Amino acid sequence: MEALNAFVNELNGIVWGVPMIILILGTGFYLQIRLGFMPIRKIAYGFRMIWKSRKPENRAEGEISPYAALMTALSATVGTGNIAGVATAIAIGGPGALFWMWMTALVGMATKYGEVLLAVKYREVDAKGEHVGGPMYAIKNGLGRHWRWLGTAFAVFGGLAGFGIGNMVQSNSISSAIENSFGVPGWITGVALMVLTGAVILGGIKRIGAVAEKLVPGMCIGYIACTGVVLVVHADQIPMALDLIFTHAFTPIAGTGGFVGATIMLAIQKGVARGIFSNEAGLGTGGIAQAAGATHNPVFSGVIGMMGTFIDTIVVCTMTGLAIVASGVWTTGESGAVLTASAFEAGMPGVGNYLLTISLAVFAFTTILGWAYFGEKCWQYLLGTACEKPFRILWTLAVLPGAVVSLDFVWLVADTLNALMAIPNLIGLLLLTPVIVSLTRDYFADEAAGEADAIGAKA
Repeated sequence: MEALNAFVNELNGIVWGVPMIILILGTGFYLQIRLGFMPIRKIAYGFRMIWKSRKPENRAEGEISPYAALMTALSATVGTGNIAGVATAIAIGGPGALFWMWMTALVGMATKYGEVLLAVKYREVDAKGEHVGGPMYAIKNGLGRHWRWLGTAFAVFGGLAGFGIGNMVQSNSISSAIENSFGVPGWITGVALMVLTGAVILGGIKRIGAVAEKLVPGMCIGYIACTGVVLVVHADQIPMALDLIFTHAFTPIAGTGGFVGATIMLAIQKGVARGIFSNEAGLGTGGIAQAAGATHNPVFSGVIGMMGTFIDTIVVCTMTGLAIVASGVWTTGESGAVLTASAFEAGMPGVGNYLLTISLAVFAFTTILGWAYFGEKCWQYLLGTACEKPFRILWTLAVLPGAVVSLDFVWLVADTLNALMAIPNLIGLLLLTPVIVSLTRDYFADEAAGEADAIGAKA
C-alpha cells in the first residue's frame, strides 16, 4: 500500500506540475488571442445574457434554461476551493497569489467559453430524448472516430474522479467542519447528507437545475455579504491589502509572523493551481452542464458559461482573499479553511467561525449535486442510459462513508484523475479552435447586423 501511495503521489506531482499549468494557461491564452480577447471584452454582455437566459421565450431545445445550466455548473465549482483553496494559496504563496488567481480566471474565461461552445455544438440526444454533451462528445463528433479513444479517456477519468473529488471528499469536508464547530457526530451529518443528496439527484438534471437555480445565487450572495462585513470592519486596511497583492505578485515577500515567506514563482504556482482548482476552466466539466441547456446557438451558451469562471474566481475568490489579507490573519501561519475562519472571526467575533462552517457546508453540498450530473454523463457515455439509475443510487450511498472515514488516499487518487481529465479536453479544444473562432465570428457579425437594421428601422 505504501508503494502504491508513493506512486500515486509522484504521479500527482507530475500531472499537477508546471507542464500542466503551462498547458492549461497556454491553451486559454491562445484561445483569448484567436478570439480577439472577446471573453474579456464581453463581460458586461455576458451578464446581460445571463439575465436574458432566464426568460422562457429565449429557450430552445433542451431540458433546462441556460441560466439553470450555469447555476448547475457553478454549484460544482463554487465550493471548498473558494474558501480553503484561496486561503491555502495565500498561506503558501503570499498575497501575490491572489493576483495570479485573477490572471488564471481571465485566461480561463476563454477556455470555459470554448468548452461550453463545443459541448453544445456537438451535443447529442440520448435514448431518453435528453440532450447530452461535454468534451467526450465534442471529441467524438468534432474530431471523428479516430479520436474517439480520447473522449473515452476523458469519460473514464471524469467518471472515477467524481466519486472522490465531487462526492466523498466534499461530504468529509462538511462532516468535519460541522463536528468541529457544532459537535455533531460525523455519521449523523453523513446520513442527513445522503438523504438530501438522494432527494435531489434521483430527479435528474431538471431537479438538480431547479435546486441549483434557487440555492446557488443565495449561497453566493450570503457568502459575499459575510466577507463584506469583514471588509467593512477592516476597511482602512483594504488599500494596504491591494498594495500587497499587486506588489508581491512580482516581488518576493519575506517571512513575517507565522508566514515563512514566498518567492515570485511560488506565488504564481499556488495562485494558478488554486485558481484552476476553483473554477475548473480547462477540466471540461462546465460544458457537460450547459449541454443540457435550452439554446438557439452554441455561442450564446458559451458566453453564459464563461461567466461562471468570472463569478467563481473574480468575485467569490476575491472576496475571500481580500478578507484574509485585509484582516491581517494571513501572517498567522494557519492555512486552508482554518485561515478563512480566522478572517471571519476577526470581523465577526463569536459568530464568524459558525458562519464560515455553514458556508463551507452549503458550498460543498452543492458541489456534490453538480458533480453528480457530471459523473452520470461520463458513465452514460461509456455504458448508455441504462446506468443512470444505478449510478444515482451508488452516488447517494457513497456520501455516507465519505463523511465518516479517512480519505487521504481517495483524495490523492481523485485529484490525480481530475488533472488527467484536462489532457483530452485541452487537446480537443486546441484541435477544434477553428470551429470556435468561426462560430464566434458569425454570431457576433449577425448580432452587429441586427443592431444596424434596428437602428436603420428607427431612423
